Amino acid sequence: MRRELFDFDLPPERIATHPSAARDGARLLVLDPAHDTLEHGTIVELDARVAAGTLLIVNDTRVVPARLLGTKEQSGGRVEILLVRRVEEASFTQGNRSHVAERWRAMGRASKPLRPGALLSFKARGDAGPVVLRAQIEQRSADDGLLDVLLFTPDASSIDAALEAAGHMPLPPYLHRADEDEDRERYQTVFARVKGAVAAPTAGLHLSQALLDRLETKGVQRASITLHVGLGTFQPVTADDLDEHPMHSELYEIPEATALAIDAARARGAPVLAIGTTVVRALESAADRARPGCVRAGAGETRILIQPGYGFAVVDQLLTNFHLPQSTLLALVSAFAGRERVLDAYRAAVQNGYRFFSYGDAMLIQSRDPRPPLRAEAA
Repeated sequence: MRRELFDFDLPPERIATHPSAARDGARLLVLDPAHDTLEHGTIVELDARVAAGTLLIVNDTRVVPARLLGTKEQSGGRVEILLVRRVEEASFTQGNRSHVAERWRAMGRASKPLRPGALLSFKARGDAGPVVLRAQIEQRSADDGLLDVLLFTPDASSIDAALEAAGHMPLPPYLHRADEDEDRERYQTVFARVKGAVAAPTAGLHLSQALLDRLETKGVQRASITLHVGLGTFQPVTADDLDEHPMHSELYEIPEATALAIDAARARGAPVLAIGTTVVRALESAADRARPGCVRAGAGETRILIQPGYGFAVVDQLLTNFHLPQSTLLALVSAFAGRERVLDAYRAAVQNGYRFFSYGDAMLIQSRDPRPPLRAEAA
């Protein structure tokens, strides 16, 4: 489908630059495609809108403080590294000393090109003290332009601890601000567990522990998947047709316990509620076509493109933030609830002062578009 079909007018002041005062304090637009209704509510009342027995599935990925600001050791020039994906454990030898290291794919920016062999130093955030993390540039990929970077610590201490000390939260570029202390907590879900994401699964940011406890008391079950959100989630669609857009790749894992929880939900006739588009991408990519509505456990890589006409196999309901105009995520939501219906809901959200994007408000879609799918497309 052509990307202009997913356009809408968004005044800049509607973009949320900071989270709501309380984690569960955002507004909630409730869309029911089956009955063609639209209601205004709040996240804190989500437990009143989710039926007992529903299986709620979250993404437990944890955002890495992946933005590193430091200097070149040879020249003292400033450098910025944005870690994209951890590749493997490695080792690094300097002189007679061998260091435990981690190899990452990364983006780099400096006044002069970063060349293989360059050594970089990073201190703790806001600290003029000693270097806590070092890096060596290995090579630049001819395919995607990303750097291979070896990370290690000067004293062989924990690389994870050094990253936590030196790294900044990789906030989305459309926030146009540096990260702040509150982002260390608020750009992370309360159930974040598996490190590896460079962007948050933002629908999950709304769920406080108190809200999750109330949902559990009501009889709403919870399971998790892991999908490490990458920078591709912010990649703009430049092709005129979505079919020509090079979809970004993301790694995911479906635990056996989650696959069994979905089996049990199907057996009792309960809906599967995905918390965010990342959960949708993982579940639909792992769909077991031999057992409709169920998934295959295990790890995988997804490049799935979901747009109107896609036949959903697993997800029945969706909690999602408001997405960028002409984006693949807006196309996914449009596939779930109907393009014209979703764009009408977005226009209503703009008119009623809802806040958009990662730190903004959310929309609960209580059922899929009841119309039969036209076609399915996945890769």
